[in-house]
Amino acid sequence: MTLMNVIALVGGLGLFLFGMKVMTDGLEKTAGAGMRRILEKLTHNRLLAMLAGFAITALVQSSSATTVMLVGFTNAGIMTLRQAVGVIFGANIGKTVTSLLLSVEIDFGAILCALGLLLLNIPGKRFRKARNVGPVLMGLGILFVGMEMMGDAMAPLGESDGFRQVLLGISNPLIGVLIGAGITAILQSSAASIGILQVLAADGLIPLRTSLFILFGQNIGTCITAILACPGTNAAAKRTAAVHLLFNVIGAVLFTILACVLPMASWVEALVPGSPKLQIAIAHVAFNVATTLVLLPFANLLEKLACRLVPDRESEDAEMRLAYFDRRLMKTPTIAAAQLF
Repeated sequence: MTLMNVIALVGGLGLFLFGMKVMTDGLEKTAGAGMRRILEKLTHNRLLAMLAGFAITALVQSSSATTVMLVGFTNAGIMTLRQAVGVIFGANIGKTVTSLLLSVEIDFGAILCALGLLLLNIPGKRFRKARNVGPVLMGLGILFVGMEMMGDAMAPLGESDGFRQVLLGISNPLIGVLIGAGITAILQSSAASIGILQVLAADGLIPLRTSLFILFGQNIGTCITAILACPGTNAAAKRTAAVHLLFNVIGAVLFTILACVLPMASWVEALVPGSPKLQIAIAHVAFNVATTLVLLPFANLLEKLACRLVPDRESEDAEMRLAYFDRRLMKTPTIAAAQLF
């Protein structure tokens, strides 16, 4: 692997992350007020809260953005921990939409970028909403271009004996989980780390069984963004991040044990033969849907466990802050602006 391959790999990752940000910002600008109304109306019922979490996360393509928003909401008193738990369950399912999109074996990055550029340049006030969709399509297109660059850059690794030896070490389930969690925590984007995993699998550099353990760890690593948003928040906000972490840790432990005793990789390969990217996407969906079904009946216990892990403090109750507003809501400016009125 040459220096130019490394540069292309880093550049592709940069394009991927940039495309994700452009797309997310565009979606928040287009549908931010709608997201706030959905949360206000649906979160009083746990099943409806799950649907709201799924819809919002599938829309903004980032469970991290959803959970940081929830941390801000609970800290500002807009939402209770009980309401946030349902949204977190749905958000974990909604984040799988990204991996499904990345598994599509169609090179339409350039098409999306071109279509987004056309929409951005439509004249006239009546087409303002159409212009807002432009950045969304361009961001998605840039994301796919970045994925293609990473795939081309990592292709020569298949001829490296050293890289093969590294992959043999990752076959240990615990190491795979730790690597997946570590990479995702560094990138602060499960979409990016899963995208890299899909590229490695598509290039034949990593077997599906090893990919599964890394995938389970990636679900843990995605919790880092919400955890980093917790300093300075009240107990309810910290408990919201704790529920998110508990959900993914319990799911990762459960699925790692099952993958060690059951031929899970063979089942996925039989279900979707010949498409490594889609196999990883399907495994990601199965992980989050199954974990949700298992933990949903115990949602109240999960909430109580979070309360035990993050005890309340009188000093937090006495802290002065703005009602119904929190600086973490600035991650979603349209919602932050709406809360000021």
